[in-house]
Amino acid sequence: MQKTSKRDELIEAVKSIKHYFIYAGIFSAAVNILALTPIIFMLQVFDRVISIGSVNTLLMLILIMVFLLSAMGGFEWVRSMLLVSASNRLEQGLRGRVFDASFKNALYSGNATASAQANSDMTSLRQFLTGSALFAFFDAPWFPIYVGLMFMFHPWFGIGAIMAGVVMIVLALANEMSTNDKLKKANAEASKSANEINSSFYNAEVIAAMGMASNIKQRQETASDKVLLMQSQASRAAGLITSMSKALRVIMQSSMLGLGAFLVIRGEISPGMMIGGSLLLARALSPIDLLVANWKGFSLARAQYSRLNELLQTIPPETETMSLPAPKGQLSAHQIMVAPPGSNTPVIRNVSLQLQPGEMLGIIGPSAAGKSSMARALLGIWPAMSGKVRLDGADIAAWNRTELGPYIGYLPQDIELFNGSISENISRFGEFASEKVVAAAKMAGVHELILQLPDGYDTVIGGKGGILSAGQRQRIGLARALYGNPRLLVLDEPNSNLDEAGEKELVAALERAKDDDCTVVVVTHRPLVLNIADQILVMRNGIAAIQGPRDHVLAELVKSKQENTKQQLGNKSVNA
Repeated sequence: MQKTSKRDELIEAVKSIKHYFIYAGIFSAAVNILALTPIIFMLQVFDRVISIGSVNTLLMLILIMVFLLSAMGGFEWVRSMLLVSASNRLEQGLRGRVFDASFKNALYSGNATASAQANSDMTSLRQFLTGSALFAFFDAPWFPIYVGLMFMFHPWFGIGAIMAGVVMIVLALANEMSTNDKLKKANAEASKSANEINSSFYNAEVIAAMGMASNIKQRQETASDKVLLMQSQASRAAGLITSMSKALRVIMQSSMLGLGAFLVIRGEISPGMMIGGSLLLARALSPIDLLVANWKGFSLARAQYSRLNELLQTIPPETETMSLPAPKGQLSAHQIMVAPPGSNTPVIRNVSLQLQPGEMLGIIGPSAAGKSSMARALLGIWPAMSGKVRLDGADIAAWNRTELGPYIGYLPQDIELFNGSISENISRFGEFASEKVVAAAKMAGVHELILQLPDGYDTVIGGKGGILSAGQRQRIGLARALYGNPRLLVLDEPNSNLDEAGEKELVAALERAKDDDCTVVVVTHRPLVLNIADQILVMRNGIAAIQGPRDHVLAELVKSKQENTKQQLGNKSVNA
C-alpha cells in the first residue's frame, strides 16, 4: 500500500485537546511559583525570626507556609487530572479511527499482528500523557527563572546553576544518542518474540501431539535471550547516564551549599541565602534530572507516535458515500485480476461471471487453483487489481460495508467463532431478535444440536469453538452466514467437516436460500452440493478453465476425464 494522505491526524487530535495543556501550563506556573515557598520560608527563619527571636512571627510564617504548600499540592493534583482528561479525550477521539485503520491494514496487508500493535501503541501513548515524566516538560521552562533568582542572590550562584544545567542537558542528549537506536531494535525484537509465543499457544494442540514443545521452547528462549541482551545494553547505557545525572545534581547542590558558606564567611550573603541558593538549584535541576531518568519512556513514546502516524497516513479515513438501496443480489464480475494482500502477483486472472438473484454458482478446481481467492474477490474483501465486481450494478468496493454487511453471508474455509455466546455469534454480535437467531439455526440444521448444549443458545464458547467439534462450528458458522436472510451468500468448503446427514441439511438450506431469491456462491469438491447449482466455474491456475450451466460443465468434465483415460491407456500400450 502506498501512502495516500499527508494529513497528520495525530497532530490534529492533539490540537483538539490543546486547551487542557494550556490549563495544565497555567497550573504548572502556580506550582512553580509556590515551590519558592520553602525557600522564602527558610530565608525568613534564618534572617529574621532567629535574629529577633519572635515566636509569634515564626508561628505565622509556619501557618502561611503550610497553607501555600497545601495549595501547591492541590494545584499539582488539578494539573494531573487535566492531563488524565486530555489523555482520555485523545484516546476517545482516535480509538475508532485507529481501529478502522488497523482493521483495514490487517485486511489489505495480511499482517494482523502489526495491526494489533496500533491499539497497544495508542494505550501506551495515553499512559505516557498521564505519567510523571510529562510534568518535566511543564517545569523545565522555569529553569531560567530560577537561575535569575540565583543571580539575585549572588552572581556565582547563577553561574554555577548555568554550568550544572548545561552539563545535565549534555547528559540528556548523550542518553538519547546512546539508547534510542538500541531501544528501537530491542522493542522490535520483543514484539516479534511475543507474536511467535502467541502463535505457539494458538497451535498448542499440534505442538503437544507431535512433541514439539521442547523445540518451540528452545526457539523462544533463543529469541528472548536476544531481546534481553539488546534491552540490557540499552538499560546499562541509560542507567549509567541516569546515575551520573543524579550524582551530579547532589554534588552541585552540596557544592552550592559550600559556595554559599564561603560567601557567608566573607560576608557577601546571609545564612538564609546560603540555604535558599542550594534549594533553588535543586528545584531548577529537578525537571532536567527527571527528563534524563525517563528518557526511555520518551523514546518509546516517540516510536509509538511514529508507528501510529504512519498507519493513519497509510490508511486514510473513508470518505462518506451516499447510501445505496438494499441489494437484491445481482452479482457480476468482468475480467477481474486479484492479488493477495501485500502482493502484486495476481492469483485470479481475467475471470468474468454473471448471476441473477436466486441463482447458485459452484466453484470447483484443484488445490491452489484460486477458488478461495475468487470467493474473497466476489465479496470485495480482496480488491481487484483490474476489472470490477458489481453487486446490483454498483462496484462492490463502493458500498458502505456497515450498511452492506447485513445483506451478506460468508462462511470462510477456516471457521472463526468469537468469544461469546452461541446466540451472539449467530447474530454477529449486533442487536438481535431471538426468532431470527432460531430461524437461522434451523435453516442451518443446528437448532436441535444447540438445544442439547448445557445452556442452549446462551452457551459461551471461546474463539476456537470450545466444546464444539469442527462440524458443529461449521454449522454455527453457516447459521451466522444465513442470519437475517442475506441477499448474497458465499460459502467456502461449507461441507468439509460435515457428515452425510449434515451435508444433506446443507443442501436443503441452500435450496431454501435460493427459493428466497438469495444469490449463492459455493466453493466445494463434493458433487451433492453441485447438483443444485445453476452454474459451475472450473478454475485452474487462477483462470476460468470451464464455465457455464451446470449440465454443460459437468458433461465437459466427464468428456475431459474420458479423454485423459484413453490417452493414459494409449501411452501404456505404446510403452508395453
